[in-house]
Amino acid sequence: MYAIVDIETTGGHASANGITEVAICIHDGEKVVKRYQTLVNPGREIPIYISALTGITNEMVENAPYFKKVAHEIFELVHDKIFVAHNVNFDYSFLKHHLASAGYDLQCNKLCTVRLSRKIIPGLPSYSLGKVCMHLSIPNAARHRAAGDAEATSALFGILLQSDKEKHIALALKQKSKEQVLPANLPKSDIDRLPSTAGVYYFHDHKGKVIYVGKAVNIKKRVCSHFTGNNPGHQRQEFMRNIHRITHQECGNELMAFIHETIEIKRLWPAYNRSQKSLDFAFGLYTYEDQRGYIRIAVDKRRKYSAPVHTCGSMVEGRNLLLNLIEQFGLCPKLCFIQKNDEPCMGTNGLQCACEGHETADDYNNKVAAAIAELKQTLPTFAIRDAGRTDDEHSCILIEDGRFYGMGYVSHYFDADNIHQLKNTLTPYPGNDYIRNLVINYAERYPHKKVVFGAEAIAV
Repeated sequence: MYAIVDIETTGGHASANGITEVAICIHDGEKVVKRYQTLVNPGREIPIYISALTGITNEMVENAPYFKKVAHEIFELVHDKIFVAHNVNFDYSFLKHHLASAGYDLQCNKLCTVRLSRKIIPGLPSYSLGKVCMHLSIPNAARHRAAGDAEATSALFGILLQSDKEKHIALALKQKSKEQVLPANLPKSDIDRLPSTAGVYYFHDHKGKVIYVGKAVNIKKRVCSHFTGNNPGHQRQEFMRNIHRITHQECGNELMAFIHETIEIKRLWPAYNRSQKSLDFAFGLYTYEDQRGYIRIAVDKRRKYSAPVHTCGSMVEGRNLLLNLIEQFGLCPKLCFIQKNDEPCMGTNGLQCACEGHETADDYNNKVAAAIAELKQTLPTFAIRDAGRTDDEHSCILIEDGRFYGMGYVSHYFDADNIHQLKNTLTPYPGNDYIRNLVINYAERYPHKKVVFGAEAIAV
């Protein structure tokens, strides 16, 4: 038996909206054998644009029962049936959420008439309920009302049952089939094409635009995990409706996937990626020359087009680094903005300090240059050589002077010890502190994968 359901609501996601109308048609595989319909008081105002779409007004539901009053009847009708709807995850998420609030746990197999229509009646320009019904000459005198849409969906489902020569409905209901949890607009063939290897995957909307980028050790497993559960939140429901296509790019190993995901998020700026859209390291050490010709070092917030001599994760980290340079190279704490009062200089030179004019700008600037050179010497140059996409290649990632240079794939026989040949083989990418630290931390965990270049190899 099938419970063919349509609901009207106050908005697009269950966690913050109420149900205004429920209609259920019980179908035995040949015909509708029972019908149920009720208005529901959603316990909140119905937005004007919703009333304009459905025709359901606040006055119409004022004396209607609240959902908890009809929850038991609805649960008894649907809980032991196959739940069918046009874009089933929407209706199911609403009923499941509101039934749970009333103390009922809805667990049903689901069928989506959008997905089934795409398979059984291919080639239509649109698979909205109205357009499919128009194509099949299915009447609907009450469009956007639960009873009218449930009756139309029932008629459509009857046609699908009769036309299903390739047994798509039976396949969708198999226990191992994941199709019923997929977004309504996503072809299952996109899932079938995904590999079980490390890489990056892309969710596209109806125009082909990338709306989400993710990375995975196992692309197929990770993509399928997005579609499990019935989160009623607005973002998830909107996200699911907007997924029309999935593409992917294999990356050989997890680190390559991590880096490629970061690069693609910065390049594509997908709507549903929240992380990695801002600078990871918010502070840096900056130098500038003051009016007297002294080069000053300061810790400051990162700016979009600035070029710090060193980056750091916090003001405290930058201050501690600067204190070490002051002590090691005899720099002036006042000229480094560590000491900001009018008291005598607390530097090692005391009253003979540069801030008092007892050290020339040239002499002091030489010490600043030595301190910066020491910072740069601590920045590593190395490569990570790791598993590739196939058995006859390696992946390779290059860090040069503490900055991410690029990555790519090389043959097993390629001499990765020569940095100049390696740079000609790799693809340069824009880097950031997040990528740099990913690679450095990875090198610390897996030192046997690290390729260190000798001084003669990196000499210009």
